[in-house]
Order: sequence, then C-alpha cells, then structure tokens
Amino acid sequence: MTPDAPAYRIENARAPLCLLAAHGVAADAEGYARVDIVVEHGRIAGISPAGGFQLDGEDLPKVDIEGRIVLPRLVDVHTHIDKGHIWPRRANPDGTFTGALASVEADREANWTANDVARRMDFSLRCALAHGTGALRTHIDSIGKQTAISWPVFAELREAWRDVITLQATALLPLDLIWTDEAQFREIVATVARYGGALGGVTYLGAAPDARHDAALDTLMQAAAAEGLDLDLHVDESLEPQARTLERIADAAIRNRFPGRILAGHCCSLAVLDDVARTRVSEKVAEARIAVVSLPMCNMYLQDRASGRTPRWRGVAPLHELRAVGAPVMVASDNTRDPFHAYGDLDMLEVYREATRILHLDHSTNDWLRAVAATPADVMGLDRAGRLEAGDPADMILLRARSTDELLARPHADRTVILAGRPLDARPPDYAELDDLMQR
Repeated sequence: MTPDAPAYRIENARAPLCLLAAHGVAADAEGYARVDIVVEHGRIAGISPAGGFQLDGEDLPKVDIEGRIVLPRLVDVHTHIDKGHIWPRRANPDGTFTGALASVEADREANWTANDVARRMDFSLRCALAHGTGALRTHIDSIGKQTAISWPVFAELREAWRDVITLQATALLPLDLIWTDEAQFREIVATVARYGGALGGVTYLGAAPDARHDAALDTLMQAAAAEGLDLDLHVDESLEPQARTLERIADAAIRNRFPGRILAGHCCSLAVLDDVARTRVSEKVAEARIAVVSLPMCNMYLQDRASGRTPRWRGVAPLHELRAVGAPVMVASDNTRDPFHAYGDLDMLEVYREATRILHLDHSTNDWLRAVAATPADVMGLDRAGRLEAGDPADMILLRARSTDELLARPHADRTVILAGRPLDARPPDYAELDDLMQR
C-alpha cells in the first residue's frame, strides 16, 4: 500500500524494462529492472535505479516493496462492452459461432435500449478499472436502429470516465453492407466521424474472398481516409484455410496507400495455412503496417467446437511468426459474459496469463508484456499509456509477485491499482446489480 501523502517514493520495485522509460536502468535475466519511483501530486516525478535517489527526495514518505513487480495500467484494445453481461438472459445454445450470432441478434432486437446498453457498459468499465485497465477500445454494433442508440451512450460514458479510463470505439458492421445498403454504410461512416471513433467491420468468416470483397475493402479504406479514421477489423475468425481476407486487406492497404492505422483482430485462419502461404501473408501484413490482435480466451471458446468432440485447434493467430517479420502484435479480452464468450471479466492480467499458456509466450523473448500495454497504446495513438515514464500520471498496478512465474501462477486478486498516485478502493461490481435487466 502506498503512503497517504501527496508525494512519496516507491523503493525496490521490479519493473519490466520493455515498459520503462528511464535512464541508467538495466534488465535482469527476466527482463525486469530494479527501480525507485517518486510520485508527486498524482504524477511520476522520477524513476531511477534502486537507490538512485540518495540526494533527492530523502524527506519523502517511502514504501519498500522488496522486489515486487510494478506495471503500468494495462491497455485492452479489443472488447465488446455493448454486448457484455447478457449471458443470463441470452445464453449461447451450443457454444458455436453461429449460435452466438443468432443469440446476440435476438437480444439486440429485444433489449438494447439506451438504458440497457449504458448500464451494462458502465458495469463492464467498473470491472476493467478494478483489475487495472487504463485504456480500452470497444466495438459497437452499428447496424439498423442500434447505431443511433449506442453511439450517443458511448459518448456520454467516454466523457464520464475521461479521467479514469481512456475510451475509444469502433463501429462493428457486416462488410457486405457496403454493397447491400450503401446509404446505411455512409450513415455509419458519418456517425463514426461525428463521435471520433474508428471504422470497423466483420470480414468473411469462411468464404474465399473475391473481386467483390476487394471492391468493398477499397470503398471502406477510401471512406475512412476521407474522414481521417483508423480501421479496426474482425478478420478471418474461422479455421477455414480458404478464409484469406487478411491478405486482401494488406493488398488493399498497399493499393490505396491507406494513411491511417489498421488493426486486424482474430486472424485465426492464418494459423492453418501452410508455412509458405503463412509467411507470404505475414510479410504483406508487415509491409502494409497492419497490427494484429489475437483474442485467445474467446477464440479458444468458439473455435473448433463440435458436440461430443474434443477440440483439436487453438484458434489463435500465429503471433510469433507475425512478430518475427515486424508486425505489431497484441492480445486483448474480446467478449465478456455474452454468447460469444460465456466467461471473462475484462482483466488484462488474466488475458496475459492465459495468452502465455495458450500461445507459448514463455521460453521465448522476455518483452511480451508489451502486448498488453505499450503496443496496444501505440495502436490507439496513446503515447502516455501502457508505460512507466517520468511526467506521466502515476497510474500503476502493484503486485505481490516478484518474478514471472509468480506473476503467472495466481490471479492476483490482491493487486493494488494506483490511479493518479492514489490506491483505488475498487472491486469488481456485484453481478446482482444487473438482475433487473436479466429478466427474460
């Protein structure tokens, strides 16, 4: 626990060097640096090697955390908090992707009023805050009447949470809307531009893309470029080898010289391509400056599911290979307690822990923590998030873990989340708060 004072010093912290901006610090074998951190009036006033503040700040209250790990607040770049927590009233009947689609569509049509969406989104944000999330991007279902309902709700929440969690949003729409209802597509683009979001879309899950899909991608990129919008797409969320939209997105980005950022989510089918095809696509992704986010918990839940059969495939993107060719890679929460994923709590430490096991992030390089902090912050255009640096807000997570194996072995329910230098007295909200919304 930090001192109850406007200025204090945290001594003997272990901070990941990959998330640390400080002079004169060096990493140990696990990639951590032993540092002291001075906090003054809600900001990080300085970071030095442990014992480096011998002359400065000696009169400050001190807390020696004895080599325990300190992290910046983490960054969750791919969520669906407009869908979150509807499972009690609209479960997935069989755990499949098609079952999830049908259940969400039915629930959206029946229940997604402004009040319903606002309360569930706020509940989700309080979960994320309690676990130590500092920035979050959510996809927002943007189709039919829902566009006009959910985007104003998001804008109000973004303002209400402005000094607590940095929020961004992406419009989620089926990409075939571009040729089936151009007027609706243009209205969505205008809405996203009005509310300062990113433009997204669901590309084709199993079908092989063709010239019509290429034309739709061209239209999408031209519309986004005209409004100065970034792109954030759901891509190839299946294990079908013919699902090759990621390569077509890279080709379109290069062809259109798209000026903004592009984030591709899921990219599951890339893992089932042969080595030659996967390398070719990965190199195009890097050339097109496309970042990739894998959603391991949700995709493990959905992919390769069949009744009475043990799954064979993990359903996650090949992050090691993508990173090896220079593509930015990360992991995120995705869906939470809805038909696409029955579980989860917007806890990025849980995501990182599970991703490490599912994707074998261990026994490789020691800077994978960037995938839940600095890298998604860069994709979101946030240069003051996901890092520990003098001058930044003193937003941190203090853990009892002293090493990587201790970090990954437990859920760390006893973590201390620091916001603007003050420990938060925040716990995940009680599910009972939403009981009145869950009446069928």
